[in-house]
Amino acid sequence: MRENYNDIATALNIEKIRNDFPLLKTTVYGKQLVYLDNAATTQKPTAVLDALDNYYKTYNSNVHRGVHALSQQATEAYEEARKKVARFINAKYSHEVIFTRGTTESINLVASSFGKKFLHKGDSILISAMEHHSNIVPWQMICEEKDASLKVIAMDNKGILQMDDFEQKLTDDVKLVAVTYVSNTLGTVNPVRDIIKQAHAKNIPVLLDVAQAIQHMPLDVQELDVDFIAFSGHKIYGPTGIGVLYGKEEWLNKLPPYQGGGDMIKTVTFEKTVYNDLPYKFEAGTPDMSGAIGLGAAVDYVESIGRKNIELAEGELLAYALDALAAIPDLRFIGESPERSGAISFLIGDLHPFDTGEILDKQGIAVRTGHHCTQPVVDFFRIPGTVRASFAFYNTKAEIDALVKGLEKARLMLG
Repeated sequence: MRENYNDIATALNIEKIRNDFPLLKTTVYGKQLVYLDNAATTQKPTAVLDALDNYYKTYNSNVHRGVHALSQQATEAYEEARKKVARFINAKYSHEVIFTRGTTESINLVASSFGKKFLHKGDSILISAMEHHSNIVPWQMICEEKDASLKVIAMDNKGILQMDDFEQKLTDDVKLVAVTYVSNTLGTVNPVRDIIKQAHAKNIPVLLDVAQAIQHMPLDVQELDVDFIAFSGHKIYGPTGIGVLYGKEEWLNKLPPYQGGGDMIKTVTFEKTVYNDLPYKFEAGTPDMSGAIGLGAAVDYVESIGRKNIELAEGELLAYALDALAAIPDLRFIGESPERSGAISFLIGDLHPFDTGEILDKQGIAVRTGHHCTQPVVDFFRIPGTVRASFAFYNTKAEIDALVKGLEKARLMLG
């Protein structure tokens, strides 16, 4: 595995890639930063930073309806970013791509709009036991409003979804299935193709939270035949505050608008408003123009590296990390699915994850500690939280070695 990773790292020219990310040169407490918190947010390449700088310095203007040159240039760049995202996920039409503030708003949009029209008393929404809070709370809210129920697909003690439980709970009262592609806490890659196939056999639409998948592996919405996906720009080397909701045209046309205001209208009178066509029907108000343009630059950058290359490099890096961490006495992995990506959660003996994280921080090593916005997951394992190391293609074997050394120090210092 380690030789394979070195081969891939050489092929990708990791050192050159790392030079594309200015923040990776940062020192923390006088030590070289080891950034292993990529599931929370990824660092930004110079290409994205330059795109943002260029927008604000040379053609900053509001988009759509403006007749002056700057507005037309901004509109063209904004809509080109939409086309880039559509190509990236292989959407059939660019108007199936809705720009939002992030995964959370994308899911809230579907929960609110879908729920208002299609959810009634006695119906249910089916999610999984490993969902992020942003794929739990919006469904709870609309279910409470509509007197519907929330059903949960069970998982086992390795963090693997129980598909027999899914099949049992996929009953006629289920109006939509909403599951994560990759768990942000456990790293589990869920069998989404099987989930979609079974749901569609009953004419039930599926939403995938791909916030922890899209940066790690190729994703084709037409091949998946998924009805909705949601992801955030900042997880895929783009800016914060920008995200994407993809929806099949037929579904987006069926849903009522999420918010009212400028751009989502065709005509407004005091008696009646006629809503705009897709995608603007769901983009009320001034959008995040710079964010969309920055996301477009991030998509370009990822494609220049190659998504399959990224998947292979990160897969070998993940295997190296699992092997190295397993050698630490008393270390226990939280989430042991053989199908995994992106992140590793663990605990060491009785050490509190916050204490472990603080000692790593003093050594310049950035990891995430806590419940990772998945409180039901940590409650299931009866733990206070985890230490989570999460990886990007710019990480190295040497950084994993530094993590292991840091954890050994924490273990000695804390007991």
